Amino acid sequence: MVLFPLRVLLLVWVPAAVLAAPSVVEESFSTKFVPDRSSTPISLPVLVVRPDDEGRHPLALLLHGRGVSEADNLRLGRADFPANARYLAQRGYAVLIPTRIGYGITGGADLEYTGPCHHKSPLPALRHAAREMKQVLSAAQSRPWADAGRTIAIGDSFGGLIALALTADRPTGLKGVVNVSGGDGGDSLQHVDAPCDPTALETALGILGKESRVPALFLYSANDRFWGPTWPERWFAAWQAGGGGGAFERLAADKNNGHFIFNRNAEAWHGPVERFLKRLDLP
Repeated sequence: MVLFPLRVLLLVWVPAAVLAAPSVVEESFSTKFVPDRSSTPISLPVLVVRPDDEGRHPLALLLHGRGVSEADNLRLGRADFPANARYLAQRGYAVLIPTRIGYGITGGADLEYTGPCHHKSPLPALRHAAREMKQVLSAAQSRPWADAGRTIAIGDSFGGLIALALTADRPTGLKGVVNVSGGDGGDSLQHVDAPCDPTALETALGILGKESRVPALFLYSANDRFWGPTWPERWFAAWQAGGGGGAFERLAADKNNGHFIFNRNAEAWHGPVERFLKRLDLP
């Protein structure tokens, strides 16, 4: 009698979503930006995460936040949102992640400084950053993988405010923006739940809301220890009172500080963002 080895077929269940997820490719480009008339051009590096195909895709601009200090900003390195960028790219977006002037590998002066704690002036910094990001979008929209007529911007922390500022100086193709945990002057170690000069941002958002031409989604965790329980809704109310369109949604509390929910608990914002994009007729 001949004995044959026993062969065992191991069946492994893999979710259909994983099997169906398209592959993505990562690349980069840079574009020149002149901060003012007396400045020399500065090269802005932009990381791109997009579907690995030959098609044209709507653009998703992801905007990073600020550190508490200038040294924190320079330690950023290259701005990157690995999981969030892949999530959007697998849903059909060409994701743009610029490292802005004053941060990480780009370096340069801190052009987004909004003033000392008790005398904030956020509007000039936000208008500058919006011009900078408008140049990034203009450069990206000429790429063969870009659908120039369909763009969204999603900003985390101070980046959320920049996304809102973009709506007042509307780049070509911008359909809507998402502000996640946006604010200015927060420090959860030195002054918990008490941002610096929050009424200055309230005033600035009222002005930007008046100038805005596209809808915005405001998302804040219930335990954002940078801004506290009341200021996010007051900022949104100022945006609306100025004429800004959109909606406010309170996300669940996340660990010890929900300010970091964009990267730390992405599933918490997937639903609200997907519903927002669907209303804009975007993927």
